[in-house]
Amino acid sequence: MSRRAPLNLKAPAPAHNNTQRAPSRRVAAVGKGARVAGSPIRGPYMPPENWYEPAEEHTGRYNVVQQQPGLGFRHILSEDDIRERLSLLPAAMVKPLQVVQLSQMTRKKRRAPCYGMQWGNAIYLYPIELNLVETFQRAPKPAQLIEAKMYGARWERMSASTWTLNWTEDTIRDFYLNNVLIHELGHILDERNTRSIDRERYAEWFALEYGYKPTRRKVLAARAASLYSGEAS
Repeated sequence: MSRRAPLNLKAPAPAHNNTQRAPSRRVAAVGKGARVAGSPIRGPYMPPENWYEPAEEHTGRYNVVQQQPGLGFRHILSEDDIRERLSLLPAAMVKPLQVVQLSQMTRKKRRAPCYGMQWGNAIYLYPIELNLVETFQRAPKPAQLIEAKMYGARWERMSASTWTLNWTEDTIRDFYLNNVLIHELGHILDERNTRSIDRERYAEWFALEYGYKPTRRKVLAARAASLYSGEAS
């Protein structure tokens, strides 16, 4: 699962198999919009979601369901964004996916918010604050600092016990498209691991290999082409 927890990373919930709820890595803090960073292991509490019964046969077609984001929150991705990003993956990887739900943030879910979650053959993507600023009540852990740097987000210390994670339009889109969405798909495809820590490790690897690295190669190639064309002219 991906979002915020009273710990120190957004932590995914325990997943013993891919029919169970599997949130994407971060959990948020208890209380009004304040998130505490948690461990990379998913928190014990999972917000209730609509259950989509897996079909016996995978057709390769999936539905996108969009709910209202909730007061003070916004969805980062549109249906077109999701379909375009997933179309870049091999069809066999996307075939088991049946639903992507843009979920609503409610008061109850804010007790253990996350960026994303996998449950069965569905992926749930959660909204983020309108101003793209997340508030935590603990200092970020090394893993959080590394991830923020990878995707261009910025941590800022506001007081002795308050930190904010600041995103821009481009960085948060990059994060959802090439980390959260791909991470949750990795959970659906993982049919081997049963321990939550192993499932999380696999999803992290999958997001790195099929989300982060390919997009960075494109960026570097574009920069190189631009430098080359500039020298040529």
